[in-house]
Amino acid sequence: MKKILLLGSGELGKEFTIAAKRLGQYVVACDAYEHAPAMQVADECEVFKMLDGDALAVAVKKHQPDIIVPEIEAIRTERLYDFEKQGIQVVPSARAVNYTMNRRSIRDLAAKELGVKTAHYRYAASLEELQEHAKEIGFPCVIKPLMSSSGHGQSVARTEADLVKSWDEAQHGSRGDIAEVIIEEFIKFDFEITLLTVTQKNGQTLFCAPIGHVQKDGDYRESFQPMPMRPEQLKQAQEMAALVTGALTGSGIWGVEFFVSNEQGVYFSELSPRPHDTGMVTLSGCQNLSEFELHARAVLGLPIPVIKQEKVGASAVVLSEIEKQGYPDFTGIEEALKEEDTDVRIFGKPFTRFHRRMGVVVCSAPLGSDINALRDKCKAQAAKIKVI
Repeated sequence: MKKILLLGSGELGKEFTIAAKRLGQYVVACDAYEHAPAMQVADECEVFKMLDGDALAVAVKKHQPDIIVPEIEAIRTERLYDFEKQGIQVVPSARAVNYTMNRRSIRDLAAKELGVKTAHYRYAASLEELQEHAKEIGFPCVIKPLMSSSGHGQSVARTEADLVKSWDEAQHGSRGDIAEVIIEEFIKFDFEITLLTVTQKNGQTLFCAPIGHVQKDGDYRESFQPMPMRPEQLKQAQEMAALVTGALTGSGIWGVEFFVSNEQGVYFSELSPRPHDTGMVTLSGCQNLSEFELHARAVLGLPIPVIKQEKVGASAVVLSEIEKQGYPDFTGIEEALKEEDTDVRIFGKPFTRFHRRMGVVVCSAPLGSDINALRDKCKAQAAKIKVI
């Protein structure tokens, strides 16, 4: 049995904890607030701010974990190098977490060092720099905080007049203590995908079927698997994903995001060194192993003989339209579950705010089924569930 220190205890951490517990592991869940979702299924928990490096060091000294698994971006990541030197396994590795928690590091690695195709980009540490570099990139352009997740703080500036608002949104949405932003060329893509990529201690890299997803206001709303795409497009994405994850080193699952243009090819966008929110579609049973089970096995060095796409899957989020302190109630779950091959996962967050993700509906259908019909069904079932 290994002792795992989980940094961040949201819905992704909860599913990972369940997967790890099923494999006989001991999990200490950490987050900035009490009763976070993963804490509800873990063996122990700690409450402290993930950006407090001293508090993190205290938790590590107290629990003496064998493995540290980050679930969120806003962590005092430089401390992970020290823990790794002490012999603690950091997932996927301290190098990977430090690079991917900051868009500057991962984008420069991909574009400049590895030669991976990306959108043109610049950085800005002030509104004045943003205004200058946005003109160089051209309009429309995409503005993102260097440190954020799930699209927080991201916006599209269509004219120079939008830049003040974009700067403010980026500062408000940043997950760390870095004010800098990245300005990206607006890619006219036909669709975007998440390619879940599994790196293993034996050196083998495996890929899940591509996941299509839809974002609104920079945040995930639905995902579906497999995303139909041309074989040469998928090959390009797999080659890029293997190149970047190999350079970052370590074992675990990675959510590698790409823009796909049928005319201009495949563009690397971003990478997360952990289960991805769009990968919650794998909870539908569309794969033989969910992304969380894959992550747990890879982290522990357990065999993954094969990843099989067994069904078509879809997911749709349940958003809150209210703000409430304390556990909310839900209506419509019974109605949603009347459809066959439908499941509901309520995350168990102890408070809510407007448009906070509180649950997900997942649906499946036999391979070869109409993916768009399944998406419509899943969204319809999710719409029946209300947070009250």
